[in-house]
Amino acid sequence: MNSHHRFWPRRLPHSIVPPQTPLWDNLAISARRYPDKPALVFFGRTMGYGALAAGAQRMAACLHRLGVRKGDRVLLCMQNCPQLVLAHFAILRANAVVVPVNPMNRAEELKHYITDPQARVAITTADLAAELAQASNALAPDQRLQHLLVTHFTDAFDLDVDGSDAPPAAWKDWLCTEHGLPALDGGAVHTWQQALACSDPAPDLLVGPDDLAVLPYTSGTTGLPKGCMHPHRTLMHNAVASSLWGNATSENVTLAVVPMFHITGMVSMMHATIFSGGTLVIMPRWDRDLAGRLISRWKVTSWTNIPTMVIDLMASPNFAQFDLSSLNYIGGGGAAMPQAVAQRLQDQYGLRYAEGYGLTETAAPSHSNPPDQPKQQCLGIPFMGTDARVVDPDTLQQMPVGEQGEILIHGPQVFDGYWKRPEATEAVFVELEGKRFFRSGDLGKVDADGYFFITDRLKRMINASGFKVWPAEVESLMFRHPAIQEACVISTKDDYRGESVKAVVVLRPDHAHTTEQEIIDWCRENMAVYKVPRTVQFVQALPKSGSGKVMWRLLQEREVTA
Repeated sequence: MNSHHRFWPRRLPHSIVPPQTPLWDNLAISARRYPDKPALVFFGRTMGYGALAAGAQRMAACLHRLGVRKGDRVLLCMQNCPQLVLAHFAILRANAVVVPVNPMNRAEELKHYITDPQARVAITTADLAAELAQASNALAPDQRLQHLLVTHFTDAFDLDVDGSDAPPAAWKDWLCTEHGLPALDGGAVHTWQQALACSDPAPDLLVGPDDLAVLPYTSGTTGLPKGCMHPHRTLMHNAVASSLWGNATSENVTLAVVPMFHITGMVSMMHATIFSGGTLVIMPRWDRDLAGRLISRWKVTSWTNIPTMVIDLMASPNFAQFDLSSLNYIGGGGAAMPQAVAQRLQDQYGLRYAEGYGLTETAAPSHSNPPDQPKQQCLGIPFMGTDARVVDPDTLQQMPVGEQGEILIHGPQVFDGYWKRPEATEAVFVELEGKRFFRSGDLGKVDADGYFFITDRLKRMINASGFKVWPAEVESLMFRHPAIQEACVISTKDDYRGESVKAVVVLRPDHAHTTEQEIIDWCRENMAVYKVPRTVQFVQALPKSGSGKVMWRLLQEREVTA
């Protein structure tokens, strides 16, 4: 028996046989079971399962009329909103492949997402349409988009809602501005209403478990982003397993603030909720007070998040006014939850923050903490049906308990490979004992109980006079300082040591007078001297990706070019 099986939830099997059906069936089945039950909640308006499925069917018929056929790739570029969910399932219903795109991308970046998957159709919101059109118009005629479907946010929410559901005042212009439709050279632009008015029958459902369903892109460490080929079966497995792992029922209410263009929000949140017949309370972007109001108003039971969101919510001056008593599950990943914050959640609310771990290549979780026995600042144990190991990156020999190595993953959620990149695919897979393992590129270790802990990215290491400094460890230690709200550790050039440690820090508002030297002195008292930041830079905010992760590479690149 694997050591971690001693901590396995007794109600669950170690592995499952997921449904051998396409992802569309999850929505179709929930719509038959709960036609009038709210599937989506968005600023005062609810959409039932029946209406969601019917709208997705009409949108699929429109896509088919526009020439979309089995296996074609369709771009989906949106912030969280009901239209994203409807369009996502419409693309699947049209037998096509969803290419989820970060809405923060600009025209120059968007070119790659059009040309690499050879997309001819895109669906977006009006505030982003001009960027997509600009990207397409700059391409050669045979590479351009042929059709652009555009929706306004106001297609999906009520303007007159009470304070608990109303969007923040700062969002009003962004949400409500009536953007004009852009010109698409050599192509046509369609409104959301036109697409949903399509009276054609939806095409026959032709896809199965092994057909390509989603092509999310991952940036990696070098080169242009690579598309990760996920068939229906990989997402289906993790949607079902995530639902079971979180003890979900059709009565679950999930706060959907993690971006659904990102693999975690897409699979662990959207697909898992649709599978179980629960309700998604949708936020298009993070706002701590709105999150607190929505949890209170809709009696949210489950909240998957980035730890920085929890830190921010608990720092709100209005925090005491929010009612978190309905929450029975809170967890997430992307960064370690500071131990002090996790302890406060447990002491004040009886909530045990359950961290997980996964990559775009593993359809979100490959590891997760057992909800009943989580360990703090820990990735958890290998997920259902998953074999994960820590090996020497050079020899691939398994490392002893407590020793650092690269995390390898074998399981039903692992992707098929990188789109049109056979060399890159070959480079990230190895065979051990007859199994195909994915090389995560992350360094970690396993304790005696079989729980995994991350130490850092394989390439994110600071070499200070021969001493190896792992930034994640230093950041975790710095979070204990009472003045530090967020911290990101990078390397800085040092003529004597080769590299030195630098900390980029966001101070808590009530500790604004803290000095750089005070932080350094505190670090000297709380960590080995070679780990201590030689320099500290205060900033108002750390740069974050659309999924809420701190963009340490951006900070590192700025330091190198400074």
